[in-house]
Amino acid sequence: MESSGGEITGLLQRWSRGDPEALQALVPIVYNELRRLANHYLQNERSGHTLQSTALVHEAFLRLVGSHGMEWQGRAHFFAAAANSMRRILVDHARQRQAGKRGSGVQRVPLDEALTVPVRPDLDITALDESLTSLASIDPRKSRVVELRFFGGLTNREISEVLGITPAAVRNDWVVAKAWLYRSLQDAEATP
Repeated sequence: MESSGGEITGLLQRWSRGDPEALQALVPIVYNELRRLANHYLQNERSGHTLQSTALVHEAFLRLVGSHGMEWQGRAHFFAAAANSMRRILVDHARQRQAGKRGSGVQRVPLDEALTVPVRPDLDITALDESLTSLASIDPRKSRVVELRFFGGLTNREISEVLGITPAAVRNDWVVAKAWLYRSLQDAEATP
């Protein structure tokens, strides 16, 4: 995420106020960053994967553009929303794919392996989503930290800006959330 945060923030604020020219100026700036995030998620997918990074970026961007009345607080807020959109798209796509297979060939991956870069193609994204949803019911902030880091590719500093907490709190939340999710995924795997 290399573009000037101030430039993106200014364009987002103008767009929030209804300036269509701001959106046109924003698209080329954020598109490359969104494309990089999408490539990160999809680079190790199985060959023949039907969801391409361009489609993921376009779908996520359409969802963001469709969020009328959104008051963008800045660059980090925008990319946090993009992370959430990409998560939803990837989970929906995985569920559709698995609905056809009904579990045949699904291989689970330990969370400590799954939450490292690059994303492995055999990660059960639906199980991760279910565990994140469970974590969110207990501790929404920790769930959000995982979402922003794993799906959004945000740094601890950027996550701290989005959530309004210190980078140290982000690191602590990440460690605890990762352990909790690992346990949750292990329990889910043990339950038929």
